Amino acid sequence: MPDSRTVLVVDDEASVLSLVNRVLSEAGYHTVVAATGAEAIELVEKGAVPDLLLTDLRMPIMTGDELTARLRQAHPMLKVLYLTGYSEQLFKEKPVLWKDEAFLDKPFTVRGLLEAVSLALCGHTVPVV
Repeated sequence: MPDSRTVLVVDDEASVLSLVNRVLSEAGYHTVVAATGAEAIELVEKGAVPDLLLTDLRMPIMTGDELTARLRQAHPMLKVLYLTGYSEQLFKEKPVLWKDEAFLDKPFTVRGLLEAVSLALCGHTVPVV
């Protein structure tokens, strides 16, 4: 079972946000959720500093990439997992991912989500039951 690392989950789709929150919480992660980039920034400013930012790429007003850039100004070692149905757009806008960045395509499986989070945080997968 994973340790209690904090994952900040940001997605404008309530169903995705709820699913990811439930799956990660049940797997032993401490989760903090936000529906917008602005809400995520506010949570971090109030002390919810995550070990991993799991963010949707395409969101209104502030994209996941913009959110990452803003949070990394204060937390340059922040690990990021982009959750996207638009991986081709991600690589068009950002041909090379930075160190500590990865992506997971939507739709995803529970197993795929848990493996991607484990890889992003630990560099290896944690056995999934």
